[in-house]
Amino acid sequence: MSLRDEPGGVPVLHSAVGYHGRVWDVVEDRIDYNGQELFRHYIAHPGAAAIVAIDDDERVLLIQQYRHPISSREWEIPAGLHDVAGEDHLAGAQRELAEEADLVAAHWESLGTFALSPGSSAERIDLYLATGLSPAPETFAREDEESDMRLEWVPLEEVLRAIREGRFGNATLALGVLLAADRIRSREA
Repeated sequence: MSLRDEPGGVPVLHSAVGYHGRVWDVVEDRIDYNGQELFRHYIAHPGAAAIVAIDDDERVLLIQQYRHPISSREWEIPAGLHDVAGEDHLAGAQRELAEEADLVAAHWESLGTFALSPGSSAERIDLYLATGLSPAPETFAREDEESDMRLEWVPLEEVLRAIREGRFGNATLALGVLLAADRIRSREA
């Protein structure tokens, strides 16, 4: 048997934006779920891309950034919203790597698309492995929480150890790095 997620929705009887935000909205849907009327609230999110950038020395680029909802300066991989109308998801990932890390990559591989919190958010994140890295032709000004981001190149094995030991709590970082390490190791086998 091959298990897999099954796409498909249920009838939405009514939908309203309860809160309209700068980046995403909070939506209330009234749905018909097997003949029962239910109310569900969730974040209407445009989606995002995240990049596991690995250099020729098998080091992973990590970014430390302040995240207010969890009151933490957490380690992450470069990532950003799908917030440019009509932009291809890979192009968005390429743009985010340049904007956050001043890098371009010669090789891009999809690691998959994932729902990080499907009970409360419509966000889907596209994960990519980027290799063949070089400096971007231009650098970008960073504002707000990005203004004091810390960038570190960390050996892949050290990042994997930190994930196993629970020193990194960012789900996108953990999932992306684990998938990238698996992809790299499968090529080496």
